[in-house]
Parts: sequence; C-alpha cells; structure tokens
Amino acid sequence: MREAIHVSSEVGRLKRLIIHSPDAGIGKIAPRMMQDLLYDDIVFLDAMRKEYNQYLMVLLWFLDPEVVRARDPKDAEFFKPTKPGYLVSDRVLDAEKLLMNVLENPLAKQLLVSAVCAMEKCDFETQMLLMKMPPDELTRTLISGVWLYEGEEDYLFAPIPNLIFTRDIGIVINDHMLLIKAAEKGRTREALLMRYIAYFVLFGEDADWDNYRFSERVIELEDNEYFFLNDSLGKERQEVSIEGGDVMMVSPRHLVVGLSARTSQNAIHQLITVLFNKGIVDKVSVVNIPAERAYMHIDTIFTQLRRDMWVMYAPFTREAISLSKEEIDFRRMLDDDMETPEEQVYVTQFIRKPNKDGFKVQKKELDYLEDLLKQISQDDFDCDRVDIIPNGGGRFPFTEREQWTDSCNFLALREGVIIGYDRNTETNRSLQHRGFKIIKSKDFLARMEAGAKLEDVITGDTLILLPSAELSRARGGTHCMSMPLLREDIGAS
Repeated sequence: MREAIHVSSEVGRLKRLIIHSPDAGIGKIAPRMMQDLLYDDIVFLDAMRKEYNQYLMVLLWFLDPEVVRARDPKDAEFFKPTKPGYLVSDRVLDAEKLLMNVLENPLAKQLLVSAVCAMEKCDFETQMLLMKMPPDELTRTLISGVWLYEGEEDYLFAPIPNLIFTRDIGIVINDHMLLIKAAEKGRTREALLMRYIAYFVLFGEDADWDNYRFSERVIELEDNEYFFLNDSLGKERQEVSIEGGDVMMVSPRHLVVGLSARTSQNAIHQLITVLFNKGIVDKVSVVNIPAERAYMHIDTIFTQLRRDMWVMYAPFTREAISLSKEEIDFRRMLDDDMETPEEQVYVTQFIRKPNKDGFKVQKKELDYLEDLLKQISQDDFDCDRVDIIPNGGGRFPFTEREQWTDSCNFLALREGVIIGYDRNTETNRSLQHRGFKIIKSKDFLARMEAGAKLEDVITGDTLILLPSAELSRARGGTHCMSMPLLREDIGAS
C-alpha cells in the first residue's frame, strides 16, 4: 500500500483517504466526561450517523463509485466497519477496519493490547480478557471502551470520540507520514492506534520484523532528552505535541504548520529538523495562532479551495487587523503585553538552501496570515490573482458564529469541488457569489443513485453541503474528518 501514499497539495484530486464513521463510544459520553474527552456538548449519535453517512457516500461516488453501485440498500452492515457486510474499498478506508486488520497479526495484537493496558492502567485480568477477544470485538472495545458480555455492556475504559477527526492523527507529507503526538490525554489512545495502523498496514510492506526493521517513511516525534527528569513545570516547557489539523502540505516542497494550543514549539523544531535533514521539503511556514479552544488548529482558521482561492476567518484578515489598529486603545498604551487574538497571528518561514556543506536555513517573517496564503498561490502555483474569502460574509456576529461551526474548514475533493456544512449560510453565500454552484448532499446522492454521471452533476466550482446539526457539535468540519493518503499532483497554472 506504500506506493499509494503521496500527498503534495491540499487541492489535488483526492484518490484515497482514511475516515472513521461515528462509533458507539460517541453515544456514551456523559456530560461529566465532556471536558476530558474534548467535546463541548453531547451529541445525538443516530442523527450524527445519518449525517455522516451522507459524507461517506459522497466520498465513495467521487473516489470509488463501483462500491456504491454494488451496494444492497437493504444491507444495514454497509456502514459498520467491523461487520461482514461493510463496504469494501481500497480508496475510502475506515480507521476501525484498518485497526481490525492490524489485530489479525499476533505480534501487533500482543504489542498493542499491552500498550493500551499500560496507558489505561488496566489490571492483568483485563489484559488477558482483551488478548482473548477476536479482532472485530477487540477493535470495537479499543475504540468505544466497552466490552459486550452476554448482552450487557461493561465499561473497561473511556471511549475515544475524536477518532472521527482522522486528520488529526496522521498527515502525509509527500511520501512520508507524520504521526501525531497528542497534546491532550483524551487523544493519546488514538495516536497509539494510528501508530500500529501506519507501521503494520499502511507501510507494512517496508517492515522486516525478524530483523527489527520497519518503515523509515513514518515520522515520529519524541520527548526531549531527559524529559522524564524534569519537574512538572520543566516538562510543560519542553512539551512535544503536534496534531494533524495544524499541518498542511500546501505544495510539493512547502509545508505549513500551526503553532497553537495543540502544537508546541519543541514539536515544530523536531519536525523541521527531520524534514530538512531528509530533504523532504524546502520551506516550512509556521503560523502562530492564539492558544485558545475557539481556534484549536490552523484548519479552523483557513483552508484552500483552489490553487488561487482560500477561505479565512475574517477577523484575521489584513483589512480587519488594519482597521482595528486605527482605533486608539488607551489600555494598550498602559499595558504593552496586552494583545488581541488578531495580533497573535503572524508567520515565520524557514527556507532550506542547499550549499556545499549540505544546507543552510534562511528565516523570513510575514506580518499577516493573508500574505502567506497569497504567497503560496502566487509563488508555488504561479497564480496572477488570489481570492481570499472572509468567512461569515465578513460581518459580525456571523464570522464568530460560523467559525465556531467550521465555516473555514472545507475538504477539497479536487480543485474547486469542496464539501462543507449547510449551517454556515453566510460563508456559503459568499462562495455562491464567487461562482460556486451549491448542491445539497442528499440531492447529489439522489441524482447519482438515479444513474446520472458525475461530470453532469458536478460542473465547475461546486460546494456540496452536508447536513450538520449534530456533526458540527463535535467541533470539527469535513477537513477534520479526512486523512488524505493520495492526491494527484498539481503543477503551476
């Protein structure tokens, strides 16, 4: 499968990805658990699954239409990864199904069960119980935290409800994969499961387990040396954490990384060092954003729609920041350290320049995020004109409301064909004014199931709208719910 892993842009035609359908664990979040599990609300699982299934079906029609055509509409198992009737696709892969494949390997099963039990502080009896489970049952338990015994549920450990946001657990950088190092305890088991999926399935062909060799195309970041000898304050200063929502492969030699509440300076230092030493990229642009829950990752602030078009959180645009600076603020005159969230957004670029000794690194500063987006379109793709679309129509309170419900978070199926949430009406209207055709996912699916051809339904720039009453409450959009493994390369315009 290794040869089918290559991503060099955000908008090249999507050909393979990892997703995860909402599992039973999401329906077991009690209000007292929400903060620890990184949810802001409890969701209605059945409704969420119906919304997500439309997302999955749209992906299949674009990436693997034969799977849909062969589907029996009466087969309820089609959407359930560990069931025999689950969809069979090499292009739309579910993390749960991949994990089940991992657990078919006795070595992987033994290692993974031991690691999970150590992480979750399970007793020996629980570890032996997990080892005796068949792969499908063990997979459901490791994800949902629940063991089903004689028709009754027994809770062994907490669920991992954020697994639906597969973007955050791994990112493909050209033909390498970066595994995340979770900032929050609620996502550490996800990171562990993805490690085994990467080494045993995605890059399993590279491994020679008898000689203790495995893929060099998987990048893992480590805690700094002697991290364990520090006190709690020292550990906090040396924290190494990175999540996929803060990493964008925007062009073949250019990576964008967010410095945020979830991604630390130490992690970025390690990542750039590895990428430059291996010659995987030549430029890394680090976007500093406020370390606040409202922003979380850079893909909550901006995403790319076409090589020459981006959507962006309106208060962080150059125009909005320039207007705010024109106002006299006497509080700022009294306190130099008083910064607004907008002033915390800036870009630092590191550029790898080969020389006779290997390479040197140049540093460049950009005052505005907007300058980076324009630079990518103009320098990486030779675009003459770049369109930066402010979310929410650029008007308060819609900018904040719709950023909260992922109006800056779109998944590009190919250039100019994107999936987003229906509830972000002002942002969607702005796209329509830019020439995007709007089609609801249910209408798209109805036409495709009636026998229409994709090229007849999707003509030009198109926004496919998903129902999102429950999906949006989990605080992640369509970009978050995807881990692209393969995209077609795109060149300059």
